[in-house]
Amino acid sequence: MMKTAMRYLLQFWLVLFFASGTAAFAQTQAKAEHTLGAGDVIRVNVFQNPDLSLETRISELGTITFPLVGSVNIGGLSITGAEQRIAKALRDGKFVLNPQVNVQLLQIRSAQISILGQVGKPGRYPIDQVGSRVSEMIAAAGGVVPGASDIVTLVGHRNGRPVKLDIDLPAILQSGKAELDAVVASGDILYVDRAPIYYVYGEVQRPGVARLERGMTVMQALAQSGGLTQRGTERGLRIHRRDASGAVKVVQPGMNDHVERDDVIYVRESVF
Repeated sequence: MMKTAMRYLLQFWLVLFFASGTAAFAQTQAKAEHTLGAGDVIRVNVFQNPDLSLETRISELGTITFPLVGSVNIGGLSITGAEQRIAKALRDGKFVLNPQVNVQLLQIRSAQISILGQVGKPGRYPIDQVGSRVSEMIAAAGGVVPGASDIVTLVGHRNGRPVKLDIDLPAILQSGKAELDAVVASGDILYVDRAPIYYVYGEVQRPGVARLERGMTVMQALAQSGGLTQRGTERGLRIHRRDASGAVKVVQPGMNDHVERDDVIYVRESVF
C-alpha cells in the first residue's frame, strides 16, 4: 500500500512539473510572437468558408486586400491581433455571423538582421522563416571565410532588454548541441571576428603569426612553427602577454601551459 501511495504521489508531481513547464513555454512563445509588417507573407483561413481562404503579402502600408471586406490594416499587429481584426471586419460587414479566423505566417520579410565581419557576404538579411537560427543566417551570408573565428557574437534585444551572446558554431555543428543555436530576432547584429592569433619569434624554424587553436599549448604552438632551431632552448622561453588593463607582462611558461590570444612567444638562443 505504501508503494502504491508513493507511485500516485510521483505521478502527481510529474503532472505538476510538465504542466508548469508547458505554461512557462507558452509564456515564452507569447512574448516572442512576431509583429506583422510590410513584406510578410501570410495565409488566412476562415472556418467553414473555403472561398475566403487567402495567401497574400502585406503591402508597404501594412494592409491586405481580403475577400468581401476589402482593405484590412494588420501591420504592427501580432498573429492573434490580425485574426481578431479580420474576424471583426467579417462580422461587422455581416458577411460571416461568427467567423473563426486562422492566420499562418509563411515568410518574414519585415524583420531583418545585420551580419558583419568575416563572412562571405556581409550585409542586411531578411528573416525568411519563423524561428530562423544563427547558423542558418550565417549560411545565408555565405558562411565564414578562411581566417575567421568560429564564435559568432549576437547583439540585440529580448523582452526590451539588451543581450549579447557568443554562439559556438563547432559546438553546434560538430557536437550536435542544437540548443546553443540561438533564434534570431529583428534588429539583431551578428558579428564574426578574425580568428585569434599568436606570434612566435626567435629561435624557431618558421617565426611569424599563426592561428590560435582551442586549448593550444606552448608545445603545440612551437610545433606549428616548425619547432626550435639547433640554437634554440626551451629554457629560454618567454611569453609577452597583455593583462586586462592592457599592460604587457612577461611570463615564463611550461611547455603544457596554454597559449592565449595575441601572445608573443620568444625563444632564446642557447648559451651552450
